[in-house]
Amino acid sequence: MSRSESTDADQSNASASSGPEPAGGAEVPANKMDELAGAKKEAADNYERYVRAMADLDNFRRRTVKEKEELRLFATSRVLEDLLPVLDNLALGLAAAKQPKAEIGTLVGGVDMVLQQLKSALTGHGLKEISPAGQPFDPHLHEAISHQPSPAVKEEHVLTVVRTGYTLNGRLLRPAAVIVSSGKPKENEAKG
Repeated sequence: MSRSESTDADQSNASASSGPEPAGGAEVPANKMDELAGAKKEAADNYERYVRAMADLDNFRRRTVKEKEELRLFATSRVLEDLLPVLDNLALGLAAAKQPKAEIGTLVGGVDMVLQQLKSALTGHGLKEISPAGQPFDPHLHEAISHQPSPAVKEEHVLTVVRTGYTLNGRLLRPAAVIVSSGKPKENEAKG
């Protein structure tokens, strides 16, 4: 065999062992085919993980919406459970008031006890009264409905609480409606 014949035979053996020949006559080495197969497998695995993650996210969203709705519907249940005894005692007090020989002093004492029970139940859930008589006026917590002179209360201090205010866990629910002292009456106001 001549030298040129042996080179042609070696080339044909090499092309047969390396796999299919791509278009254009160029040869693709076996390791490139393995890389391509590996990349396709990795892409398929990534796509499967993506589909699962999207399904998990969709389930999480549905579950969160359901939990928020349940929380909204039943968030007040603890407060209401604590108020039921107050309702029971109010009903008992009303029944006692309807008796022919009901004593007003006993009824007033009973109503006061129910009021304290109600305040205690609400305080247990973060409600706090704002009753600032004698304290400096605070526009963030108080609503001034008028000013009045007062010899006993300093200027810009709360003279009278007209309506109690409330905060819930530190957040203002309703400001206290107050009358603010304008200080000691002036000489010409006192004579007039």
